[in-house]
Amino acid sequence: MGTRSRAAGRALALGAMHGPAELLPISSSGHIELIPWLLHWDEYAEADAEADAEVRKAFEVALHAGTAAALLIALRREVLESARTTDIERVKVVALSFVTPAAIGFLLEKPIERHLGRPGSIAVGLIVGGAAMAWADRQPQRRSHDQARAADGAWLGVAQACALIPGVSRNGATLTAARLRGFTRADSERLSRHVALPVIAGATALKLLRLKRDGLPQGTAVPFAIGAAASFVSTLGSTRIIEHIERDRTLSPIAAYRITLGSVVLRRLWSERD
Repeated sequence: MGTRSRAAGRALALGAMHGPAELLPISSSGHIELIPWLLHWDEYAEADAEADAEVRKAFEVALHAGTAAALLIALRREVLESARTTDIERVKVVALSFVTPAAIGFLLEKPIERHLGRPGSIAVGLIVGGAAMAWADRQPQRRSHDQARAADGAWLGVAQACALIPGVSRNGATLTAARLRGFTRADSERLSRHVALPVIAGATALKLLRLKRDGLPQGTAVPFAIGAAASFVSTLGSTRIIEHIERDRTLSPIAAYRITLGSVVLRRLWSERD
């Protein structure tokens, strides 16, 4: 298989994975980093690690653009309903959930990517996030999403800021925060979606502007387009996952998956330490 065909095939695979990984609280950015590493894809050659990292980050922007567009379509009725019935408390919740991750992302995005975007730190994020999720899901389910107040928005903002660390997962962090605040599983998922959309849209728009300014890396236009299209389609096709999660299902299986994957990564790193 030629280099171009191989790159297109891998872009398609990662794009297809990105949709469900974004909808589930398992860290889509962590999986985008870990899958090529676990499969020994040759893009991860250390000889050109810095340039390769830039290509991967640019590719991730393309995937998030596809996912963001699909989410806006898939959740349009829910978003419109929420907009029609909104009040000052909901505005406070969304605004406070947005300010903290936006500010920290603007100031620290590059250092975070540079120092915390490798397999070891991603594995730790998966494990710690999974353990926190399992613990939070043991809390009583006593509040509905329409009872959210400004303090809840502030905590959800802190959670989204923590999710800037690859492996933590924006969805996972906000679900954990909402469950710790006593919201039911279904309402925690709803809150997680509502506060995530502005952050996903804003971050994607900003990164797309930067990508437009800097230009696409040479020879990546076709794989990037394939990845974005696959991400769009897989996100639309995975929206039933949301319905499945909202049936009052425990988050323990997802927490167990996160901890298992993180452990596999750490074990491989330990075996390769020499």
